[in-house]
Amino acid sequence: MKVHRIGGIVVAFALAMPVAAPAADFQDVLDTPAMASPLAAKGLINGLALAGQRIVAVGQRGHIAYSDDQGKSWRQARVAVSSDLVAVSFPTPQRGWAVGHDGVVLASSDAGATWSKQLDGRNVGAMMVEYYKAQSGAESAKWVTEAERFAAQGAENPFLDVWFADDKTGFVVGAFNLILRTTDGGKRWEPWLDRTDNPQALHLYGIRAAGGDVFVTGEQGLVMRLDSAAGRFVAIPTPYKGSYFGVTGTRDAVIVYGLRGNAFRSTDGGANWHKIETGLQEGLTSGVAVGQRDVFLASQAGRLLVSHDDGEHFAPVKLERATPASAIVPLGADAIVVAGARGVRVQPLR
Repeated sequence: MKVHRIGGIVVAFALAMPVAAPAADFQDVLDTPAMASPLAAKGLINGLALAGQRIVAVGQRGHIAYSDDQGKSWRQARVAVSSDLVAVSFPTPQRGWAVGHDGVVLASSDAGATWSKQLDGRNVGAMMVEYYKAQSGAESAKWVTEAERFAAQGAENPFLDVWFADDKTGFVVGAFNLILRTTDGGKRWEPWLDRTDNPQALHLYGIRAAGGDVFVTGEQGLVMRLDSAAGRFVAIPTPYKGSYFGVTGTRDAVIVYGLRGNAFRSTDGGANWHKIETGLQEGLTSGVAVGQRDVFLASQAGRLLVSHDDGEHFAPVKLERATPASAIVPLGADAIVVAGARGVRVQPLR
């Protein structure tokens, strides 16, 4: 099984063909630094984040680009791998993490100018096997078996999102309930496969803080909220059973969004959900809160929606042109950065 992000939508499909033996001159993308390219910010970009005032964009072939002049010009970062990257998080202006295919986790301590590898799919499985073998309890054998399955698959499974609360504590999530936590800035990662209410091992597509809690979203209507006291993610029922690609929200509201323009809002930590009338039929691929009450949603087709009332109501943003969108970040109050298959552009809002 392979999982890919296409135009901001994550899809999974089985491979029926046998895998050929690697050629003699094969170079593993996990050992090959990203190639320098003047088009790094103009190709497929899957993830965006702000490192202070700097815009950081991550995408295909390990390309990471950054801009210090509000998107007018871009520089390419030095990256230790050439795996496709799908998400990035900067909890502070200097410290950031990026994740992607081949189970790769990258870290930067210089605002995204250079990136080193903290983890990849060749060692994630072995790390999880070691961790669960050291655990006690009736279900420890079950999780050892699950970890061994990941180990046997090697670098096949991607991480699909990353979120850090600060420069020490963060999560990475991915395919088949793949979830790890660190509390020391990525020096050590702890598997949390056994700490999710996800018995079907559904893919985990998004993780963010919203409405005062931390939420994970996934396929088949999966939404989980972090129960800090219990140290696990607890499943929360929602009215929709299709995939949720992400989560965003303000201080008082959480919004989950996904396939076919579906989005739902809760103001009580997920106990009750209300459908948001988006007026869209295509997938919603990204969302971001701006200021105290504004929320933006972006669609696979590149359309933007804005709410000025904590996500209760949304209206379309007038665009000069709509291009496929996989990620958005605010650029002050007057513009928003949009990334996708055609690179990065800045969309004025006023």
